[in-house]
Amino acid sequence: MDGTLNLYEQIADKLSIEINGGAFYPGDRLYSIREASERFSVSMSTVIQAYRLLEDRGEIEARPQSGFYVMKRSEPLQENDICSQLGGPSEVVLEDLAMRVIQDSANPSLIQFGAALPDPELLPFSKMSLHLSSVSKDLRYINLYGNPEGVEELRVQISKKSHIAGCAIQPDDIIVTNGCMEGVYIALAAVCRPGDLVAVESPVYFYLFKTFHTLGLRLIEIPTHRKDGVSIEALRLALDHHPVKACLFITNFNNPLGHYMPDENKKELAELVAERNIPLIEDDTWGDMYYTDKRPRTVRSFDRSGNVILCSSFSKIIGPSFRIGWVSPGKWMKEMRNIKLSLNVGTSVLPQLAVSRLLATGGYEHILRTQRKAYYQKMKALVSSVRRNFPRGTRVSEPAGGFVLWVEMPQGVDSVELYHLALQKGISIAPGSVCSMSRGFTNCIRLNSACWRDENEGAVKILGELVVRLLEHHK
Repeated sequence: MDGTLNLYEQIADKLSIEINGGAFYPGDRLYSIREASERFSVSMSTVIQAYRLLEDRGEIEARPQSGFYVMKRSEPLQENDICSQLGGPSEVVLEDLAMRVIQDSANPSLIQFGAALPDPELLPFSKMSLHLSSVSKDLRYINLYGNPEGVEELRVQISKKSHIAGCAIQPDDIIVTNGCMEGVYIALAAVCRPGDLVAVESPVYFYLFKTFHTLGLRLIEIPTHRKDGVSIEALRLALDHHPVKACLFITNFNNPLGHYMPDENKKELAELVAERNIPLIEDDTWGDMYYTDKRPRTVRSFDRSGNVILCSSFSKIIGPSFRIGWVSPGKWMKEMRNIKLSLNVGTSVLPQLAVSRLLATGGYEHILRTQRKAYYQKMKALVSSVRRNFPRGTRVSEPAGGFVLWVEMPQGVDSVELYHLALQKGISIAPGSVCSMSRGFTNCIRLNSACWRDENEGAVKILGELVVRLLEHHK
């Protein structure tokens, strides 16, 4: 047996250990030939031989024009792919730590992996400035509060683009909001009363806890699969045993896991909430930021009962400071319109008009295409960096859309302690424990890949070294 054969077998074995050790999920794309060549300091021909051997073993598969992927399991979802277990209802308790993570995003001296902010260099500031300047010169718009439902011009544009997600939303079924979070707030306020129980996925976007707390709501966390989203079986069980008044899920590129729910699951979810007559608030903030062949559908597109309230936002694409989101209330239009009126009368008119002009001229789709390409490369770069620099046993998501990554470190790593150590090194991260009221996910962190730069490699290396130090201390 010659030396070349020994070498590619060694590389194949090393890759097999990474796959089985959890560094890759089933269906994840492996390193490119060039990346593997650099990682293991071998020739590309040796890597190709190693990949062919792994193919023969049934561990990976080649996809034409795409690369090599870890083979998907054919058996049912495994317990260790579910991120939590179904628990009982819990009161919402605000954590100072979650507020600190939010405040970190305003600190320009930190390397920003914590808050899910877009890359400022990819935001269409020049285009939006031109549109804002244009509408600001029209005196008809300067002296207006606006209507609670929003500017008709923008609602028409939102309606026109809704078919891409499989919906047919009419302009009269849209309320323009101050970002998606206001839409979620208004929806919860319309369908729930203080003390009511809301089902949410676990882990979940930690900003939501402030909304639950303000409205006096309790929550029950539903176990969520890393790839396929909230467990329909677990949700059904929760609905059987608890008086759930509403559900709130991010079905496309969930924050923080990054998954998107398959169409068959979305259809089943729509049928389940219709069967129980329970409103589902669907947060589709990330739906436009997809890396797949086409935009994924929403649960709303399968809804025949009117139980699904759809919320979304332009903040991740155009910029958070514009605060333009929207909600389609369906049969709760009257209640939600009145709540919006009582909160702030209406969303600022000039930003609405500027966003409308961007949509009407086709500029939005052009921006999306540019951003998708850039964010996909940034996501891949950060995933590769985590795999290079974090200790064995670390698992990192590789989402098909959005730009937040979920990193599961070996047991024994305290992500809150890691958060404080990272801040001392000038690095902002989001500890996983702020994404749940159950105090789970203590060995997890959420990272934002949107602002990735090649020079951030050193920061990821520092994080990896801190994780190793925490593991050694735990022993």
